[in-house]
Amino acid sequence: MRYDYHEAMKLENQLCFPLYAAAREVTNLYTPWLKPLGLTYTQYIVFLVLWERDGLSVTEIGEKLMLDNGTLSPLLKKMEQAGYVKRRRSCADDRIVEITLTDAGRALQEQAQDIPLRVAGCIDLPEEKAKQLYSLLYELLDNRRNENTTKTKGESHEDRI
Repeated sequence: MRYDYHEAMKLENQLCFPLYAAAREVTNLYTPWLKPLGLTYTQYIVFLVLWERDGLSVTEIGEKLMLDNGTLSPLLKKMEQAGYVKRRRSCADDRIVEITLTDAGRALQEQAQDIPLRVAGCIDLPEEKAKQLYSLLYELLDNRRNENTTKTKGESHEDRI
C-alpha cells in the first residue's frame, strides 16, 4: 500500500491528538481540588514524588516525572518560597541539589488525600479499561525511553530496522 500523506495528515489519524486532548482533560480535572491548596498540577506531581520518598535530588525528581531541570528549578523555587520544600546542596557533591519537604509540605499531604479518589470518580471508564489504558501509556513511555537510550548510545532507529 502506498503512503498517502493527505490521509496521514488528517487530525483523526494522529495518535498525538487524542493523547494531548485526553491529557489536558484529565489534568484539568485536578484544578477544582488543587486551586484551593494554591497548587498547580505540576507542583502536585512533585509533591506525590516527595511524599513517597523525601530527600531526592532535582535530577531524581526530573527522572521520575520526565521533566528537565529547566522546568523543575523555577517550580521548586516557588515551592520553597511558599514554605513547602527546602533546597540544599549535597554535602557529598555541591553540584547536586537535594529537595526535602518542610513540615508544611508534609502536612499538605493530608489536605490533598482525597484528590486521587475525587479525580478517579470523574473518569468514566470501567476499572479494567482504566488499567489497560494505564498499561498502554506506560508501555509507550517505556518504548520512548528505550528509544532515547539507544540513540544516546549511537544506534539509530534505522539501524534496528
